[in-house]
Amino acid sequence: MSKTWQGIPYVAITFGLAVVVLFLDQIGKLIAVTFLEGRPPIQIVGQFLQLNFIRNPGAAFSIGTGMTIVFSLVACAVVIVIVRSARKLGSLGWALALGGLLGGALGNLTDRIFRSPGIFRGHVVDYIQMPPFGIFNVADIAITFSAIGIVILAVRGIHLDGTRGGTNE
Repeated sequence: MSKTWQGIPYVAITFGLAVVVLFLDQIGKLIAVTFLEGRPPIQIVGQFLQLNFIRNPGAAFSIGTGMTIVFSLVACAVVIVIVRSARKLGSLGWALALGGLLGGALGNLTDRIFRSPGIFRGHVVDYIQMPPFGIFNVADIAITFSAIGIVILAVRGIHLDGTRGGTNE
């Protein structure tokens, strides 16, 4: 079984996508902090899509606001598991799903480590608002689409190594 897609190793696709997601996430957050913080929301498409700055101490929908360190540790665990699993990749779908998940986890973990109020307690910058979905960022988008991809791969029975029920993809 090939461990590449069009000659590109799956592990390179995973880490390449993670770097792109992390870069876009951090650039978006830098722009949000610079131009949105302390200002009223900016309507992009009426009430459907707005730019609205918040610092989120919790997870999605600000759930678990007092558990920032727990979310930081979970993100660290996710990063470690993905990095260790990457050498087993034999599926483009899994390479993309894990790359998006890794980049998203690193994006929000970067905020939790380096933003105030302190190391592993930092608040995540969120700025994209689409009611009724709350306010989120590029990392959250990558995590969400990766989770959907992982569910689809699991339902289709595609394993991390690209096999499906003991046969090649």
